[in-house]
Amino acid sequence: MVNRLIKTLAVTSAFCIILLIVRIQWSGSIHYIFLSWNLFLAWIPFALSIIIRDLKKENRSLLLMSGLFCGWLLFFPNSPYLITDLFHLHQKKGIPLWFDLILILSFAWNGLLLGFASLIEIQRFLRSYFRAVIVNAFVVLLMILCSFGIYLGRFPRWNSWDILSNPVALFSDILQMCLHPANNTRMIGVTFFFSLFLIAAYWTLLEMIRNFKTGQHE
Repeated sequence: MVNRLIKTLAVTSAFCIILLIVRIQWSGSIHYIFLSWNLFLAWIPFALSIIIRDLKKENRSLLLMSGLFCGWLLFFPNSPYLITDLFHLHQKKGIPLWFDLILILSFAWNGLLLGFASLIEIQRFLRSYFRAVIVNAFVVLLMILCSFGIYLGRFPRWNSWDILSNPVALFSDILQMCLHPANNTRMIGVTFFFSLFLIAAYWTLLEMIRNFKTGQHE
């Protein structure tokens, strides 16, 4: 089942790249080439979640899996981050607006699916060690942190690897935001409403999966 999912996501991701190539040929511009990089980053947490799942099956070192889990936490916001690329949607010369809408939505949809698919695997992994209520609380907290990470990437323009390459400046900026929330109302708004969106979207997806499985056994 997982192999089929990987193949499906690979095909839909390839479709995104084909759309991007068509746009480049059509418009003669590489304006949206950054979408391919953002999609690549969205694949990282999904790949890490599959590796963690396989290591768990092999009863490999918990320390190794914990390290990979930290890497997953770091890169997870890159998946839903693609939704914010809709900010770039404007009428441009040489290409219809509707095509750019389909292009960006295709990348955003794949990014969201990659993120949610990885989260499902991580939930299964965590439930091997913690009660369901704790794991569910973790998911809610993760969505809040993820939304804050999306804000950091979209507005102050921090990247996932800045936590390693420039941690002092990154955490200094975060500290200033937290100490002066009144001066960072956009941060609060983006984090709050994006959290609600991600929680609702993920919960809906899980319910659809449960309903499908229930229907198969009726």
